[in-house]
Amino acid sequence: MRKMLSREEINHNVACIKKQVEKFVSFEGENAAIIVNNADWLLDLKFVDFVREIGSLFSVNKMLAAECYKQRLETGLTFFEMSYMLMQSYDFLYLYNKYGCKLQMGGNDQWSNIIGGVELIRKIGKEDSYGLTFKLLTTKEGKKMGKTEKGALWLDPAKTSPYEFYQYWRNIEDSSVETVLKMLTFLPIEQINELANLKDEKINEAKKVAAYEITKLIHGKEEAKKAEEASSALFSGSGSLDNMPTVNLDSMNISILDAIIQTGIAPSKGQTRTLVTQDGISLNDEKISDVNYQLSDKDFSQGYAILKKGKKVFYKLEK
Repeated sequence: MRKMLSREEINHNVACIKKQVEKFVSFEGENAAIIVNNADWLLDLKFVDFVREIGSLFSVNKMLAAECYKQRLETGLTFFEMSYMLMQSYDFLYLYNKYGCKLQMGGNDQWSNIIGGVELIRKIGKEDSYGLTFKLLTTKEGKKMGKTEKGALWLDPAKTSPYEFYQYWRNIEDSSVETVLKMLTFLPIEQINELANLKDEKINEAKKVAAYEITKLIHGKEEAKKAEEASSALFSGSGSLDNMPTVNLDSMNISILDAIIQTGIAPSKGQTRTLVTQDGISLNDEKISDVNYQLSDKDFSQGYAILKKGKKVFYKLEK
């Protein structure tokens, strides 16, 4: 069951969203963008009135024919999930009436919900509402990259640091390079085609370009450059380690399990033990397979130690 957010939490979330969105749209001047919270009108609705006035305009048979519901029926469809289309459609109707909003945009997984809103508006006698969907950006597992999905990538640097953000795009699959460059950068199409046609090891150059361009767009040129330098220092021996994720340990003389937990790589001793016993952890490029391994001064001979999970997750350990 979803947690009901307090007004303070909602206002905080809206402020965070605005901070990220204002990089791309203007909230000042003519045609200024606005951010509204649908709780302002949904929470005041009376259930009986809503189902009588809005619910009566929807066909259950037609709703169940939508792909989003057909998939849910296989695992179980709750009444809340069934009602989601009605609430999102009502959102569109409300925004249409109050702000003159005539176009709703979203990922292609929202097509049925968006069309529900378009049809609702037309049923009240208006013909000038429209829907537009675009291809979803998915995780490596093919799942939607959203805040409720594991592996979500946040624009907020407090949740995903610029370095981690850069590394995500630096490590995309070869087959994703062209899609990512076309969807998330403003590079000329000729340059994108050239990069996407690189083969074998050379495709890594295209990934570096994608990682830099996307990080620059979200976090700015300076942060993108720092992330690029930190990545180069790890993978090619050039650049600076100053900008990679750093954890200050309570002590240099702690167990490998405690060090892993302090970095946040794993949340529990049980999971850290599994990582170590399955050769998933390295310290200064040396595999650590002993769960009783104790870090010592020799591991910090350069003033720091590099803890690595797999091939792509790095942390610089300092005291």
